[in-house]
Amino acid sequence: MASPIWQTKFGLFARLECVCDQENSVSQQSNLSLAEVYERYLSRAIADPWTRVLLEFASPKPGERVLDLACGTGSVARQVAPMVGVSGQVLALDINSEMLDVGRAQPPPAGASILWQEGDATRLELPDDAFDLVLCQQGFQFFPDRVGSGREMRRVLRDGGSAVISVWQSLNSHPVYEALFTETARLLDVPTTDVDVAFSLSNSEELYTLLSEAGFQYIEITPRALSIRMSEPERFVQFSILGAATSVPAFASMDAVERLVLVEAVRDETHAIVQHFRDGDFLAFSMETNIAIVK
Repeated sequence: MASPIWQTKFGLFARLECVCDQENSVSQQSNLSLAEVYERYLSRAIADPWTRVLLEFASPKPGERVLDLACGTGSVARQVAPMVGVSGQVLALDINSEMLDVGRAQPPPAGASILWQEGDATRLELPDDAFDLVLCQQGFQFFPDRVGSGREMRRVLRDGGSAVISVWQSLNSHPVYEALFTETARLLDVPTTDVDVAFSLSNSEELYTLLSEAGFQYIEITPRALSIRMSEPERFVQFSILGAATSVPAFASMDAVERLVLVEAVRDETHAIVQHFRDGDFLAFSMETNIAIVK
């Protein structure tokens, strides 16, 4: 049976013509994997500036052993490595091997060497008391067992160590993403919660409770906002959906053709609001996060 996106947006012949045109366009434009799209567009525009904020809270020190949990393509790992220096250690861990491959391929930073490792945050194959600092930027909300993952963070921290965790605030605080995910959910005929996983742990009280249940005794949660500028605004929808396919099941389960057709449909329906945030050759908007320091 055809999915709703095929039924509501395109007939059979229009579908085939559109897919061929889009496939040719995408291959000519970039020929990038999903993980490479994430690194070049989402990581550099969003993760990198937010990493600097995260590290202000974490205050890494020379010689510390650091775990970058749900590292993606390694924004946090690469920025923390010079801060802990050659006497420090950095382990970048993610469940997605393609993201790790892209991370490894980036120019290595100064300071500590980065060890890239595939692993599951809910069952860390790491020894107790192994790290001085655990950092988790925009990964905690994706873990299927959040309390279990929190316990694993606590287990691998040494006595006196700390973890710093960031999660996005609510979707309605991010109108351009609210429009994108609301329209996506409508076209796919699924609940918005199936596609807005990145914004699914926005309640600071829920975050506090989860971390308390994980065994942390000291928990401090601070809201922060940051202005973001993203290049190539005309490709915002395309890159956002392709980047989300690295971690959101509703996107990851689609084949490349389905994703391309979805991109075209969502781009048409969200054009007005995307243009509202356009500033010349960039999109400019604020993003808001909750940052938890726990011990």
